[in-house]
Amino acid sequence: KGVGQINESDIVLAEASDAIVIAFNVRPSQQAARLADNAGIEIKMYSIIYNAIEEVKSAMEGMLEPTIQERIVANVEIREVFKFDKAVVAGSYVRDGKMKRDSKVRLIRDGIVIYPTAEGASAELGSLKRFKDDVKEVVSGMECGLTIKNYIDVKVGDVVEAYEQEEVKRTL
Repeated sequence: KGVGQINESDIVLAEASDAIVIAFNVRPSQQAARLADNAGIEIKMYSIIYNAIEEVKSAMEGMLEPTIQERIVANVEIREVFKFDKAVVAGSYVRDGKMKRDSKVRLIRDGIVIYPTAEGASAELGSLKRFKDDVKEVVSGMECGLTIKNYIDVKVGDVVEAYEQEEVKRTL
């Protein structure tokens, strides 16, 4: 921060700290503008202070709260339930997508999420099998057997929805 025209040292500092330069009622010198272009440093110039404050505030909020985007990768219908001593295996059919062993999942019964119900919680598969073999993925149109970690109350007709989450960063 400083008073006066934007100079080369301002650009060098912005480059070293991976930042942008925000200017209020000032302009960069020719040398500073050339250096900024070569270094890929953005110079944002404002003549209305409220616009500068609002944009900085929005950027800070974006850094604090990244947007999480969710994408459904498979829907698996439970067609039969097999109860064993230590586990409940759901005999299932992959209706669409690709069920992967490491996908996050949720159990849906009559259109309502049954497990997990806590905000922000996710469930994992305990196992994913084709016949008697452990597999990494099962594609659409195939049958499989699966278990959900720490959950045994599965019923015929339930749907296991597999999803992936990715973080989307906001920019100025």
